[in-house]
Amino acid sequence: MNFKTHSLILVLGFLLVGTTSRAQLPDGFVYAKDIIKDLDVELRYYTTNNFVGDTIEGYKANKLIITEETVDKLKLVQEELQSQNLCLRVYDGYRPQRAVNHFIRWARNFNDTINKAQFYPDVEKRNLFKEEYIASRSGHSRGSTLDLTIINGNTGEPLDMGSPYDFFGVESWVDYKDISKEQKHNRQLLQTVMLKHGFRNYPKEWWHFTLRWEPFPKTYFDFFVE
Repeated sequence: MNFKTHSLILVLGFLLVGTTSRAQLPDGFVYAKDIIKDLDVELRYYTTNNFVGDTIEGYKANKLIITEETVDKLKLVQEELQSQNLCLRVYDGYRPQRAVNHFIRWARNFNDTINKAQFYPDVEKRNLFKEEYIASRSGHSRGSTLDLTIINGNTGEPLDMGSPYDFFGVESWVDYKDISKEQKHNRQLLQTVMLKHGFRNYPKEWWHFTLRWEPFPKTYFDFFVE
């Protein structure tokens, strides 16, 4: 084998490794950080820091996957916030249906309440379905829904929104009154900038937004986050 042939094999090998280290996404989906390089991504369901207390099925990497239309609008949000020395932090985007199924199994196990004090202190676990905190299908699985907040551009600390992310209770409702003036201001800032760029909010979760005119309004995907 001559030197040129050996070099070609090495190059092809590196290319092969590079292509297989990333999942082949369905048409219309992208890795958000390929488009928004400085986006802060902290997928909570890839960690144990969530209401279940375990990594959720379907999450194999801290990789934010969303539809092309969604990332284009999200980039505009990020750019506007950066003009105020603020940035986005995204806690969840595309969510496989198998992850939703994991939530359903967890919700039906009434004995597993390891994180109740932190995430749902005032809601009985048996009522999570009835009070619409858990559902059999999620808009996240359509690829154009995001859970996010705003962080300080210098410190990386999230702005105080009056309740933690994924807190099941009235304190997380967008119009909840019993919070400070600063917390109300922060919530309103998030609502305003997201609405301006084409997202609608779920009123019971200040962090939850869906792209208007989403490209897959009736399709629930189930490929891995990897």
